[in-house]
Amino acid sequence: MPLYGGCVHEYRNRDDMSDVIVDQAVYRDGHRMPCGDLSDELELLRMAGHGFIWIGLKDPTDAEFDLVNEELKLPPLAIEDAVKGNQRPKLDVYDDTIFLSLKTLHYIEATSDVETGDVMIFVGDRFVVTVRRGEANPLAGGSHPPGERP
Repeated sequence: MPLYGGCVHEYRNRDDMSDVIVDQAVYRDGHRMPCGDLSDELELLRMAGHGFIWIGLKDPTDAEFDLVNEELKLPPLAIEDAVKGNQRPKLDVYDDTIFLSLKTLHYIEATSDVETGDVMIFVGDRFVVTVRRGEANPLAGGSHPPGERP
C-alpha cells in the first residue's frame, strides 16, 4: 500500500487526501521531523520511550479517517464523534486513549457574525491526532513547538 506524505497509509489517489491531511510529523527531543511509515515510526517511538507522531486532519469522512485508524485503533465512539463533528465540548478517557472535543469561534467584524467549528484531539501511546471541522480558527501555527514557530 503506498504512503501519503510518508506517514499515513493511502488506498486512494494522493490528491484525494491533500485537503484532509493538513500536516503530519514526528516530534523527537523537541525537533520536528518528517514522518516515515506510520507502523515503523510508532514502533521506534514506543521502543525509545519518548517522542510522538502528530497527524492533523480536516473534515475527514469515515473512509478517510479509516486510513489513520487502521494503525492507531482509536475508540469507535470517539471516531464517530470526530467524523460527525458538531459535538459538545467534552473529555473522554478510554483504556489507552484520551479524546477531547472543543468548540472554536470566529467573530466576523464586517457582519458581526460568529462562525463555529470543532477541534477534536486524540492522545494515545506516542501519537496525537487532531481533527478540525469547519473553517473557524484554523490551527495554523499550532503544529510547531514554541521554539520553532515562524
